[in-house]
Amino acid sequence: GDMTALVGPSGSGKSTLIDLLPRLRGPLKGIIKIDGVDIKEYTLKALRSVISYAPQSPQIFNGKVKEHILYGKIDATEEEILDAVRLAGAEDFINKLPNGLYTIIGEDATKLSGGQKQRLDLARALIKKAPILILDEPTSNLDAESEEIFKQVICRIRRETNTTIIIVAHRLAGISDAN
Repeated sequence: GDMTALVGPSGSGKSTLIDLLPRLRGPLKGIIKIDGVDIKEYTLKALRSVISYAPQSPQIFNGKVKEHILYGKIDATEEEILDAVRLAGAEDFINKLPNGLYTIIGEDATKLSGGQKQRLDLARALIKKAPILILDEPTSNLDAESEEIFKQVICRIRRETNTTIIIVAHRLAGISDAN
């Protein structure tokens, strides 16, 4: 349930660490443990099932809003979708779209703002209900208003779930609430 922040300049190893957690890369030395167990002891499937990831620049494919969210959990119920949307702070803007969850957003969702894309992709990550959520530079492409909204969303996630959040940032201001 804690939020751990990784802060540092480009090239300092933040992305490398993020790649090590789901074993996209292997450590050259040392070990990484989750709940006291070396991650090498987990199968890749088991390890990756406990991790959700939201990248700095979400990749959104042509399709409906709902379809993008379902990439996180293909068999999610309508209730799970709505809960993820609410938790991600995407409810207001999705409800204002012409067809709500059924609005076709186009390749890379060019009609959505950076903050809206980020919150839509966060809903995709949250629907999985993984105990570990990795956020890679989630506010780096956002304006000040969108960054503040995103920080409020992170506070909501921390308040309403027991998710461990690992957040990567370049600036200390973006992670002032981290443990």
